[in-house]
Amino acid sequence: MFVRSEIAAMDGYTPGEQPQGGKFIKLNTNENPYPPSPAIRRAIEEVLQRGLQKYPDPMANAFRTRAAELLKLPSKDWILAGNGSDDILTICTRAFVGQGNLLRLPYPSYILYRTLAQLQGARWEEVRFNDDWTLPPAFSAPAAGLKFVFLPNPNSPTGTMISREAILEMADRLPCPLLVDEAYVDFADFSCVDLVAKNEKILVSRSLSKSYGLAGLRFGYLVAQPHIIHELIKVKDSYNCDALSIAAATAAIDDEAWLADNRGKIVATRGRLEAGLSALGFDAVPSQANFVWCTHSRHVAKTLYEKLKAAHVLVRYMNYPGWSDGLRISVGTDDQIDALLGLLQSKI
Repeated sequence: MFVRSEIAAMDGYTPGEQPQGGKFIKLNTNENPYPPSPAIRRAIEEVLQRGLQKYPDPMANAFRTRAAELLKLPSKDWILAGNGSDDILTICTRAFVGQGNLLRLPYPSYILYRTLAQLQGARWEEVRFNDDWTLPPAFSAPAAGLKFVFLPNPNSPTGTMISREAILEMADRLPCPLLVDEAYVDFADFSCVDLVAKNEKILVSRSLSKSYGLAGLRFGYLVAQPHIIHELIKVKDSYNCDALSIAAATAAIDDEAWLADNRGKIVATRGRLEAGLSALGFDAVPSQANFVWCTHSRHVAKTLYEKLKAAHVLVRYMNYPGWSDGLRISVGTDDQIDALLGLLQSKI
């Protein structure tokens, strides 16, 4: 074996199923069921007309400038663009966490976080959510070697949120940066972007994959104080965002009317999904994201997942040792959710 021992020992992150053949109702990877803004096609066509023979802007300044305006930030220097928000998470982990250091995350949450720690040869620890989906004091307690903390907000797989007040208190207590992962925040009631100016330890990451319908394009960004961004630029790949993604992402965030309309549809359908699951006897956690986590007291989650898959409906079966297993169901179109609920009714 030529690879590092840490790599050989780890399992690696496993993405949700992406079937390449057959027709599926796909409700397993939190994709937006609607096509993105028409402005994106126009932006991409303009880039293609200019040609792709030159390197893109390494800092994606067109996007940074527009995003800073929309987020009411002092300047583009508060923003770092990435090849999806996973790229942002990787850049931050590489910058803050060294071999043997400690990375902290809540449990259950996004399983990529622990993978990033393993890649660094770092230690990682999970702090369990309370029964009411708040976090105990241990989550923000100092610890030897603690260099970085992840907090998905809304959380996956539950769609629950930690309050802004609690996040500010956490940042005050922690001896290291706290990254608030807002991949799903456009479907939620509040954001923490403005907290970045209140405490330099608070960083906020965003993705265009979910609310902007651009999962296939790969673009995300980070909001942090400029002196933090300055250091992270040293870690990112030279050209981590290509010319097509920069143009498309800039056009996407500029179409505020499209985002408002799409958010309204997703939130309304999410309500129908939660109500439908509850009517079928599921325990569905009220969600602030574009998915719903649910369990059933009388039916095995994995069996339900397998029955749905056999009927060409994909949901995400997830099993968290020591906590629970269940189904995470992405919010699709009304027709897709009706088909899902109909199948569930016939299977239970």
